[in-house]
Amino acid sequence: MPEPPDPVAALREIAYLMERVLAEPYRVRAFRVAADAVASLTPDEFDARAKAGTWKELAGLGETTATVVAQAVAGRVPDRLAKLRAEAGPLAIGGLDLLKQLRGDLHTHTEASDGSATIEVSRAAATALGHDYLAITDHSPRLTVANGLSVERLQHQLQQLLELNAQEGCRLLSGIEVDILVDGGLDQTPTMLKQLDIVVSSLHSELRMPSEPMTLRMVRAIANPHTNVLGHCTGRLITGGRGTRPQSTFDAEVVFEACRQFDVAVEINSRPERADPPDDLLAIAIEAGCLFAIDSDAHAPGQLEFPAHGAARAAAAGVPVERIVNTWPVEELLTWSRARR
Repeated sequence: MPEPPDPVAALREIAYLMERVLAEPYRVRAFRVAADAVASLTPDEFDARAKAGTWKELAGLGETTATVVAQAVAGRVPDRLAKLRAEAGPLAIGGLDLLKQLRGDLHTHTEASDGSATIEVSRAAATALGHDYLAITDHSPRLTVANGLSVERLQHQLQQLLELNAQEGCRLLSGIEVDILVDGGLDQTPTMLKQLDIVVSSLHSELRMPSEPMTLRMVRAIANPHTNVLGHCTGRLITGGRGTRPQSTFDAEVVFEACRQFDVAVEINSRPERADPPDDLLAIAIEAGCLFAIDSDAHAPGQLEFPAHGAARAAAAGVPVERIVNTWPVEELLTWSRARR
């Protein structure tokens, strides 16, 4: 029998396992809020509540989370956690050897934009997964619905990363998922972009543009010397709570040839509702000789396991391992990412 976890660890593990399978964010948040509430108690407060059994009266806990705490305090694995552990099988079939060769993740979000966790929590999860590095790529300012970062907020985040990198854990890389504007420009100042380790350039608006102007828009963004990765290139959604969305249309041969010429990696976005690019476009990118990045696009710590999906697709498609940039050691990766700036 596994050792019963302490209540805080139990609540956080439940949240992580729920995130891993795309549970509703508000349901996940209840467990993380409860974990923080219990963690904030002094030892005397904790002991008093444990003795009196008043967990449900603690602000931030409800019936379900209070039951988890009570069961953990009683020295047993909480029922909710035991069930989730039993259900937590592999996320994808195939690609395991490739997955083991990924050294890090180049596309992740934190609570600074539309993610659910702090940088510290994301880093701890990435470290536990064995990552050598983790790029923090919150959204750019134009994407107000995702609380995109202004120059000032991003500059503050860079200072946070600097301080955290002085502490133990996987290396944090500075980055951004920058919006590609309608004219192909990037939604952040060149001065700011130049400071970053990784720039993922993605389309989030005007996704139904006709093919010709969309192709020109994408090529201009790819040619920008700050772009390192072309994120979720078609913008499609094939399943999930946000509904479905058809893929954008563009001349894939032209776009991927631009990626090859300008040494920009094509992202294999591992979110199951995206699986972007589709198989036919992935084959064109391979044939063109593109570099690739297998990324989680994680918005929560449990989603950092999503590259299992991308690795399975990449292995099935025959993507050469040496052309996947996040299989490279960090210094080699950074030499590449900074080469055109």
